[in-house]
Amino acid sequence: MNRRFITSVRVAATAALCAIAATGYSATRSAPPIALRLDDGSTAALASYQGRVVLVDFWASWCVPCKTSFPALDALYKQYRDRGLVVIAVNVDERPSDAQAFLDARPHTMPIALDHKGEAAKAFDVQGMPTSFLIDRTGRIRFVHSGYTTKTLDGYRDEVARLLAEHQP
Repeated sequence: MNRRFITSVRVAATAALCAIAATGYSATRSAPPIALRLDDGSTAALASYQGRVVLVDFWASWCVPCKTSFPALDALYKQYRDRGLVVIAVNVDERPSDAQAFLDARPHTMPIALDHKGEAAKAFDVQGMPTSFLIDRTGRIRFVHSGYTTKTLDGYRDEVARLLAEHQP
């Protein structure tokens, strides 16, 4: 497919997600057994976070709502990381330079994973940007959020606090 067509489809999909309210729903399936390549060159298997609450957020530089959700999720990470929250922001841009330009403009402390081939997004069955998966201490996906609005952050806070309050396995 030609790159311009793909970009047009992405823009249309992002606009459609913005037009509807960001959704959060409960899920109860295991997180896929994948390893994420972090931007520092290391690899992190999701299974290695067993016992912690993990928020995996898929984003792209071309995603308009991602420009708002990215700093909000970084703030959430800073707020809860000492209590056991891990936030991994997974970039799906095909060109690493696009991701880097986005990151250079947004200081952050949360780990960044690179998924330029879309393997992690496929394993999670991501349908649009941004999409986040909140995984409990046992490795089960408990909440999924598609899209982002300012109200979404309150939902994240409530869900994270709830999962952190649950007993460890």
